[in-house]
Amino acid sequence: MDRTGEFEELRPLLFSIAYRILGSVAEAEDAVQETWLRFSASPVRPRSARAFLSATVTRLSIDVLRSARVRREAYAGPWFPEPLLADPYEDPERSAELADSVSMAALLLLERLSPLERAVFVLREVFDFGFPAIASAVDRSEAACRQLVVRARRHMAEDRPRFAADRTERERLASRFFDALREGDVGGLRDLLAADVSMTGDGGGKAPRLARAVQGAGNVARLLGSVFPALARAGVVCEPCEVNAGPGAVFRDHEGRVLNALALDVLDGRVQTIRLVVNPDKLGHLGPVADAWAVHRALRADRARR
Repeated sequence: MDRTGEFEELRPLLFSIAYRILGSVAEAEDAVQETWLRFSASPVRPRSARAFLSATVTRLSIDVLRSARVRREAYAGPWFPEPLLADPYEDPERSAELADSVSMAALLLLERLSPLERAVFVLREVFDFGFPAIASAVDRSEAACRQLVVRARRHMAEDRPRFAADRTERERLASRFFDALREGDVGGLRDLLAADVSMTGDGGGKAPRLARAVQGAGNVARLLGSVFPALARAGVVCEPCEVNAGPGAVFRDHEGRVLNALALDVLDGRVQTIRLVVNPDKLGHLGPVADAWAVHRALRADRARR
């Protein structure tokens, strides 16, 4: 197999590593592209393309994350990962770990780790790399990598949420949730929400978002039950789908442009957390992006008429 074939075969793995380290689809794709450039330009063909490529994309991702963390400290409002609708890498033996590690909740926990801890944790816990390969990828000793993994596991275990593992039950609840959402059924929504449910939006200062997190089943149900029927009257369509390996939806305006992405966390038969990604910079990989401010003005006009 030539270099192009080797790279394309490993591209899904490389993207999946980079996305979990960076929490950004665009940055992960850039890291994968730069990895290809370095691989194709290498005068000596590596003995193991997998080792070379995974190490290269990891180092690039660590460098990008170090600068990204500075930007995120000045980010306007809550920061959420870019929504991922489908993880290109599949491994039947690690499907549970892969799905869990790409959830919004897990990626937000990974934000608490240092870039090195995050990279080592991803390689070891998610993709089951051996410590010699990890040490080579991050340019640290195996002993140092083992210590990084221990620290990362401890940080992740402190607040790691446990969500419903029954996919069928989760999908059934999500279907009921979106039916109630489209119908503006406040009572139906309230029955599906945990008592302490939280709803938060990420607009990044570039789109309308919730002024603050909305807490409690009653408050969240009333807000959803009033806003989304108004969105439907403005021509917005809800498309339920998997978002970061969990139940969610993409909302599109009357021209099919992406308005936002919504992700649900489900536990014990109830929706625990609702996250809305509205920042247009995080939606471009899903298709043409809508003018969220124009939709916002349409909603205000709708309320004024009523």
